[in-house]
Amino acid sequence: MTTTALPGLPAAATSVRLIASDLDGTLLNHRQEVTPRTTAAIRAAFDAGLTVVAATGRQVPQLPEPVLASGIRYVVASNGAIGVDLTDDTLLFEVLLAPAVAADIVAHLTAELEGVRFSAVRDAGARHAAEPGYLDMMAPLERSLWAKVFQPAPLAELVSRPTLKLTVRHPTLTADDLLAVLDASGLTGFHATTSGAPFLEIQGDGVTKASGVARLCGLLGFEAVDVMAAGDARNDVELIAWAGFGVAMGNAVPEAMAAADWTTAHNEDDGLARAIEQVLAAIADDPR
Repeated sequence: MTTTALPGLPAAATSVRLIASDLDGTLLNHRQEVTPRTTAAIRAAFDAGLTVVAATGRQVPQLPEPVLASGIRYVVASNGAIGVDLTDDTLLFEVLLAPAVAADIVAHLTAELEGVRFSAVRDAGARHAAEPGYLDMMAPLERSLWAKVFQPAPLAELVSRPTLKLTVRHPTLTADDLLAVLDASGLTGFHATTSGAPFLEIQGDGVTKASGVARLCGLLGFEAVDVMAAGDARNDVELIAWAGFGVAMGNAVPEAMAAADWTTAHNEDDGLARAIEQVLAAIADDPR
């Protein structure tokens, strides 16, 4: 890929003390790798005294090995619903979707869309309860990677207790199509989003990556002005907008780019590494 020249950073970049990065499409390339340049940039951030946080729609048990090996200690997962300290797997916080709200969502979408299927994330992300037919909509590679964590369950069981995330699939509609149907329902008490994955993702009321990183920052002693947030998808928009320095990847959706203070290169062109490198250089040159 051709290297892209990047614009100068805004002044807010010199205040960065914590970097919150999305994984898929941001920290990871299409092979699910953390490139050598990105690894070096993260290590340089650590050496400069910065904290680096993974902020992802994934569940903690689904983190790729390269992320675990990168030295990142804190993870905000399930689109902000859970925070974990990886050094000892300490659960820092967890915000769940209420059963009654999930039941209303399931009832509405089932009535509106023939063939829709649901799954509920259980046990801090270690298990997924999926109604019959849900796994049939997974691509073969998805099934080979994740089928073992899915357990069949009747629809009534899915909404019988709180869940980290409710996911929704349909045989023909995209995740964005499903989001539009749910947005038109008038239902409340949840936050729904998409991440580029082939399913709709629904968390508790007000739960976003921004709320999760803000909660973690409160525990660690940081404020929004201290945060650089980088991402590429719809589920990154709130975090990018909240952070003192919001960065959109060159491969980001238009909503993420509109929310950002600055746009870096594509994730296949080490966009995150290049952003971190420029931030560290700006901090080093800051006379304060």
